[in-house]
Amino acid sequence: LTEKLLLYGGAIQLAGHVRARKDRKQTKSDWMKLEQDRGISISTAALQFSYKDFHLNLLDTPGHEDFSEDTYRTLVAADCAVMLLDAASGVEPQTIKLFHVCQQQRIPIVTFINKMDRPALDPFELLDQIEKILGITAAPMLWPMGSGRDFAGVYDLNSDMVHRFEKVTGGKFQAPSQSTGLYDPEIKELMDTDVYQHFIEGAELAKEALPAFDRQRFQAGEITPVFFGSAITNFGIQLFLDQFLGICPEPGPIQLSDGSTLAPESNQFTGFIFKLQANMNKQHRDRVAFLRIASGKFERGMSVNNARVGKSVKLSSPVSFFGQDRNTVDEAYPGDIIGLINPGVFRLGDILASGAAPQFQTIPRFAPELFARLIPTDTGKLKAFRKGLSQLAEEGVVQVFQTEDGSAILGAVGQLQFDVFKFRLEDEYGAPCRLETLGFECSRWIQEDDIAKVSSYDKIVRDENGLPVVLFKSEFRLQSFQTNNPDIWLGEQAPQ
Repeated sequence: LTEKLLLYGGAIQLAGHVRARKDRKQTKSDWMKLEQDRGISISTAALQFSYKDFHLNLLDTPGHEDFSEDTYRTLVAADCAVMLLDAASGVEPQTIKLFHVCQQQRIPIVTFINKMDRPALDPFELLDQIEKILGITAAPMLWPMGSGRDFAGVYDLNSDMVHRFEKVTGGKFQAPSQSTGLYDPEIKELMDTDVYQHFIEGAELAKEALPAFDRQRFQAGEITPVFFGSAITNFGIQLFLDQFLGICPEPGPIQLSDGSTLAPESNQFTGFIFKLQANMNKQHRDRVAFLRIASGKFERGMSVNNARVGKSVKLSSPVSFFGQDRNTVDEAYPGDIIGLINPGVFRLGDILASGAAPQFQTIPRFAPELFARLIPTDTGKLKAFRKGLSQLAEEGVVQVFQTEDGSAILGAVGQLQFDVFKFRLEDEYGAPCRLETLGFECSRWIQEDDIAKVSSYDKIVRDENGLPVVLFKSEFRLQSFQTNNPDIWLGEQAPQ
């Protein structure tokens, strides 16, 4: 979907595909070698492009549940989220988790139901899932004309027009379309009788009986506009992009930790680091910090205060991104995402301000469920191994905990995170290693004063901020500890 938005936004002329095949152009937002090899998104990509009278900052997050924490962190920088559903699967477990994070962050949600060109659930069933499972009103904006092989276009409930599309080879170019009224005889002639009748009945019912879009309810997180389409065939993408820009809110006030808000039109420049990335350019071995501007105007070369360390830093080499491509940024405004070359001075959650720094809500870190050690297999590469371990840990690819003897334990939500960490150590840092899984199943943060009550059977480690964390051998041991120590705080998220 990201690739096709870029295609229709005029940012690219030829679209790639997500699947990894040697004869295909790579998806623009998947710049990392492992992403290109496996055909999956592993890390959030930031892309900027202009379309009509809008400047868009698009954050393409991984869809795989093993990388959900990267998505959680990215959501704090978003003004609006697109919830992408598979028409054959509907609402999936990772969708539920991310939906609730959006609601906690008060981010309006637009829904795009993709892959209508394949066998799909009934549109009414999909809308029913959204409402019953997620507890949000679903307001259809585009209605599908059939599904699978019969998918021919969409009906726009707002304009009362039907848009029929023609397939293009590989979906690489914009799909030609024709627009007609709902009851145009030509539509009936082109569609199978049963498919046509089902489409007309569904479109009429959707128009008359289903909730209409309401902007205030949308911005309050009570309703989600729903679009049907197919990214691979480009059906419905142009309509989705145009209508999305018409309803998506512009950068607004940001909630601060004390309950107040920071207005984007404030004269003081402020921004926060929500993502770190090493080796975006392997030749330069540089690290980049992604900054979301919250208020004021950014100007290249300006000096700002880093609230965490209490020091001034000059922002002399800001860049914008388009996949792996970079452009120097001279000025930027609230809502913009810019990259700052990071020689090790920035960390996740850092607040940069031209004056006194406001206290933004902290970026959440969640308790991992899988644990492992990475053991270097080439003693001549120990320096590279330690450097890679440190830099990738800063990114948050996995969480790195320190034991009493100074060794590192990695924590992750899913196994694929470990595979990526190991691959990048070897590919980007030339540090061969082997992965050794550990017999812990869950973890919780704990207060310093309560460490003595933890059994020696479980393990105490320290997170990147030196805070104590308990690794439990099993969910049963965690529950038993909670039962026997009801007064002890055990945190699923790192304390603020």
